[in-house]
Amino acid sequence: MKLWGGRFTKETDKKVDEFHSSISFDQRLYRQDILGSMAHARMLGTCGIISQEEADKIIKGLEEVLQDIEEGKVEFDITAEDIHMNIERLLIAKIGDTGKKLHTARSRNDQVALDTRMYLKEEINNTVKLLKELQKVLVELAKEHLDTVMPGYTHLQKAQPVTLAHHLMAYFEMFQRDVERLLDCYRRTDVMPLGSGALAGTTFPIDRQQVARELGFAKISANSLDAVSDRDFVIEFTAAASLIMMHLSRFAEELVLWSSDEFSFVEMDDAYSTGSSIMPQKKNPDVAELVRGKTGRVYGNLVAMLTMMKSLPLAYNKDMQEDKEALFDTIDTVQGCLSVFIPMLKSMRVNRERMLESTRRGFTNATDVADYLVRKGLPFRDAHRVVGQMVLFCLSRGIYLEDLTLEEFRQFSAVIDQDIFEMLSVKSCVERRNVPGGPAREQVLETIKRAEKLIESDYGQ
Repeated sequence: MKLWGGRFTKETDKKVDEFHSSISFDQRLYRQDILGSMAHARMLGTCGIISQEEADKIIKGLEEVLQDIEEGKVEFDITAEDIHMNIERLLIAKIGDTGKKLHTARSRNDQVALDTRMYLKEEINNTVKLLKELQKVLVELAKEHLDTVMPGYTHLQKAQPVTLAHHLMAYFEMFQRDVERLLDCYRRTDVMPLGSGALAGTTFPIDRQQVARELGFAKISANSLDAVSDRDFVIEFTAAASLIMMHLSRFAEELVLWSSDEFSFVEMDDAYSTGSSIMPQKKNPDVAELVRGKTGRVYGNLVAMLTMMKSLPLAYNKDMQEDKEALFDTIDTVQGCLSVFIPMLKSMRVNRERMLESTRRGFTNATDVADYLVRKGLPFRDAHRVVGQMVLFCLSRGIYLEDLTLEEFRQFSAVIDQDIFEMLSVKSCVERRNVPGGPAREQVLETIKRAEKLIESDYGQ
């Protein structure tokens, strides 16, 4: 008989048990469920709702159940539906009728909300730690490549010269926003819902603050209806996770491109590459490709949860059971991708010479020539047109701006003098962009200093 089966005259159909049960996936909440139950039992004893002796017996029994689970001695029962009822059954089997008093003044509705919030708080912190590890790798690589000049792109066309350090630190900023979003999400997850009951609280004189303090929550929920029906915090985490995956996917896409023969900017370590079953010469950046591919499943989880919640009346509905698999899969996917992306990036080999040569061959110094003409008195729009004509001239002859003679330059504008050649070095083009946030060495060093402080600060720990 089900623990809720008093008003029923027959057992549920076996297919319904299988369809209805969530123990196959929510069993990962066992630790949070037991810790939450221990805090609840302790509060029931303190408030005199059950005797102190009963509370102590329940807590001791729960400790033993926890130990049994972690030692692999427990096989969860599908007929008990979920982790909450499985734990309660195990407790009753261990300590007898006293275990039946544990569920006084609570419902599975506020219980599952509690477990999910406790679990997600921990996983937010774990995800932040991984992001900070990735940021550390980015900073270390940036230090190594302060002077590694590479082409910057717009529209995947060579645009202006930057350094690899500057490029890598752009991703640092993306992941920093991800850290900040997760920490902001943590604040809204850090709300204790237990005591909301099924939807309308309880008639027992409970102390919700005691439970919140024991479980490390910052505050308690303000409305019992909202507390049991809210999954905003799950959706918000999955939205933040989707942005993390989007940033990883963009980075992965660039690494896939850069490792191609056409670019040859980087080479993935053998440990993070795979081969072909038919083509013996192949070395495929499969790790980066798979990270890029897994982004879609996290997006799908976000859409699934938004769709699940969009038409639900207050308060709890069984539809909300569907949040667990989507949440767990999102956590596993994001953390799994970060865990393999970090060492892949750290072991990557950079072809500095190829990057520099590619920069020289792409007219990436054209804007600097236009700026030179502006300093000589031409309006920028006229300077833009003149340099465009220079580029067209070079293209027709298969040469680059740095190949032009002074006489050839002066065919396009009489204001050009010998100092034009100082403008053409792609390295000097980078160093002249010495503005806050720019790619000049001095500015990137400042960015790195700021980044190191952010990584080491309490913010995000």
